[in-house]
Amino acid sequence: MPAYDLIVEACMHNLENLKKKAKLILRWHRERHYPVAAQIREHSPRFLNMSDSEILAASFKLSDAQEMVARQQGFDGWQALKAGLLTMPLKVKSSLSKSAPSKATIASAEPQLFVTDIKRSCEFFREKLGFTLVFSYGKPPYYAQVGRDAARLNLRCVERPVIESTVRDREDLLSVSITVATAEEIKLLFLEFQATGVAFHQTLKKQPWGARNFVVKDPDGNLLLFAGPAN
Repeated sequence: MPAYDLIVEACMHNLENLKKKAKLILRWHRERHYPVAAQIREHSPRFLNMSDSEILAASFKLSDAQEMVARQQGFDGWQALKAGLLTMPLKVKSSLSKSAPSKATIASAEPQLFVTDIKRSCEFFREKLGFTLVFSYGKPPYYAQVGRDAARLNLRCVERPVIESTVRDREDLLSVSITVATAEEIKLLFLEFQATGVAFHQTLKKQPWGARNFVVKDPDGNLLLFAGPAN
């Protein structure tokens, strides 16, 4: 099959996958799957100022899910997405001679923290570290996500600590590493956290490898590293 025809086929296959994704989002909404509420709020303007519970209780149709998928793909709506996919082969045809990426690019990572009280942990990250609650799932909640700027942390409830506290402290077993771009920002972040009264496992320190960092201890003893350049 010619390369151009392969591209057309791939685009149509992609459209079918996007249709399935929209149906999955609709099913999640009907099943009151809390994590989907944050996605709906981010990509559907009419839900922008609603809470998770309000979004899940609101009317949500397949057309809403399709519009959401289209916006995730960078289009204004479902019809624009369909038109864009159909015209895409014409744009791609002119660039067939360009080499394809040799490997996939990882866009982000979301570390998971084990905590014994989701509500307490969410309050700590909001009130002490300036994060916001992205979503909370379960009744009572047993899973949540908090975020600040580009950082996302997933919180998973467990019955008891999974690492013995004296071993963790002695070996400096970090649970998360979060970085900022400049030396000034790491100083500002340390002063911000210091003002909120967080517990430090290690205060701001210049390291021999060219970094300046500090380590915060959360209510469950998880060690959270915050780092930036030394100069």
